[in-house]
Amino acid sequence: MKLMSYVTPQRASFGVVQGGHVIDMGLRLGAGCPDLKSAIAQGLLPRIAALADNAPADFRLDEVVALPVIPNPNRILCVGLNYVAHRAEGSHKTEAAAPTIFLRLPESQVGHGRPLVCPRESDQFDFEAELAVVIGKAGRRIAKENALAHVAGISAYNDGSVRDWQLLMGQWAPGKNFPATGAFGPWMVTADELPPDRVLSLVCRLNGQEMQRTTTDLMMFGIPELIAFVSTFTTLEPGDVLVTGTPGGVGLRRDPQVWMKHGDVVEIELEGVGVLRNPVVKEGAAG
Repeated sequence: MKLMSYVTPQRASFGVVQGGHVIDMGLRLGAGCPDLKSAIAQGLLPRIAALADNAPADFRLDEVVALPVIPNPNRILCVGLNYVAHRAEGSHKTEAAAPTIFLRLPESQVGHGRPLVCPRESDQFDFEAELAVVIGKAGRRIAKENALAHVAGISAYNDGSVRDWQLLMGQWAPGKNFPATGAFGPWMVTADELPPDRVLSLVCRLNGQEMQRTTTDLMMFGIPELIAFVSTFTTLEPGDVLVTGTPGGVGLRRDPQVWMKHGDVVEIELEGVGVLRNPVVKEGAAG
């Protein structure tokens, strides 16, 4: 089942995607379940699947404005340097005792089709194709062997990075949290349909040119290990997002370097999910 969050002229809502249409679940479930995070927290995904079965469509996809899959997560936990190829291109050690973790803020992300904004303070705006995990069940100190039972579904993510701000003082957070620099979508595919431990291809294209390609089995720390690690120091809650790292090929490490600029279109394609596509605009640019 594919689930997305979106805005219509009337309200923000969420629904099931079938073909080129959306079945509105906010309308069917009412005020007690205003968003996808609430639906996950209340354990309503089986009910939503039943409601969507043979239900009439409420909107065409082109009639809604996509939001990030989870617009209001309590936590966006991101993993850095989780592929050997990405570590190697940055001259990092290709072994690590533990994952590198940093945080993003909700306002730093946009949905499918919405502009990614290169801030006026920088022109070093980089792309990062990643797989995102949406947590479905709360837990603290989750054992690795039980971790996948805590996953609601997966999606694609562009962990867009303002590189000079990321590297300015060795503190990654500033370069990862300018508003509208990351993208999350186009929807979440539930774990019953797309098991999170399945090996998937992950690709980034900039203006149609392939920049990154990997398969998810090449992560240094897989999804179970990541969930076990982060749940040691924080309690994971339904709707939390775990962004699992980018492969080699980022613009920073190319010669010459490649940055996303005004007028570009960047695509992140995750097998089994689809294509997350976003135009790029320069903050303050006309037209």
